[in-house]
Amino acid sequence: MRAVLSKTPGGPETLVVEDVLDPTPMKGEVVIEVKAVGINFPDTLIIEDKYQFKPARPFSPGAEIAGVVEAVGEGVKGVFKGDRVIAVPGWGGLVERIAVPAASVVKMPDGMSFEEGAALIMTYGTSYYALKDRAKLQPGETLLVLGAAGGVGAAAVELGKAMGAHVVAAASTNDKVEFALEMGADNGLIYPSGPMDKAAQKALSGELKLASGRDGADVVYDAVGGDYAEPALRAMDWCGRYLVVGFPAGIPALPLNLTLLKSVAVIGVFWGAAVMRDPAAHAANMADLMRLWSEKKIRPRISRTFPLERAHEAIQALGDRTAMGKIVVTVES
Repeated sequence: MRAVLSKTPGGPETLVVEDVLDPTPMKGEVVIEVKAVGINFPDTLIIEDKYQFKPARPFSPGAEIAGVVEAVGEGVKGVFKGDRVIAVPGWGGLVERIAVPAASVVKMPDGMSFEEGAALIMTYGTSYYALKDRAKLQPGETLLVLGAAGGVGAAAVELGKAMGAHVVAAASTNDKVEFALEMGADNGLIYPSGPMDKAAQKALSGELKLASGRDGADVVYDAVGGDYAEPALRAMDWCGRYLVVGFPAGIPALPLNLTLLKSVAVIGVFWGAAVMRDPAAHAANMADLMRLWSEKKIRPRISRTFPLERAHEAIQALGDRTAMGKIVVTVES
């Protein structure tokens, strides 16, 4: 079968497409014929050895997939050949077939396309865990989303609205803000691109607070980091919850005196670890997401698709931070 492989650390240009052996399901596993692969920010990091996990090479990136169960291993119950499923292997997904633990697959609702399925779990799973389990977002609260047009940011906008929050979308261009407003955001603003000095950060803080309402944001969803973190923290209301989700703009150094003065909680969001530590809670969240999809309250927005042979272009497009919504690689057998 064909596989996209990382054989040496580097950017997307280092990836190659080669033939490898087909997988065989071990006990408790199923083999999935991959139809679509969602591209996520960790894919840009893992091939450069900058991610939390560093798989042995050669390996294939691709953290989430959708496809059809092709073979079932010994002892598997409840999953059958021909089932349409989603899985999040973490890496290894940019292939024609993959073996995964049967207990980790999620069956796709009728009517969901493979492209949608591959674009759903990581972004919406991360954002739902962040908003529901970590921030405990309540109806009527104000949610400020940084990076609101990206994969997890757009999911946070849509989920925030579904949970009854007033959502403020912040992004780097007018097109991205318009995209977030189309996702359901109540208000939006454009923040500067690139590094900011203290004066620019102070000005941005004022704009974020004005957009969030008189008292500021109850919850900040920060999928950007860098120079945007402190202005967002300053724009928060009393007893706010600051969600640390990602750092494409760099790892910030927050002034902790502000957390004391506002009684703000800074909360880390490590969805992948949470899934492994509490599978039952993850399964409940996945059931909620499938229900929200069936009720048409969430819909992954797929901005671009690429064939398997051009997977490196898909990862490059995400790394350039030009993408809005999700990028998906489609796999033709």
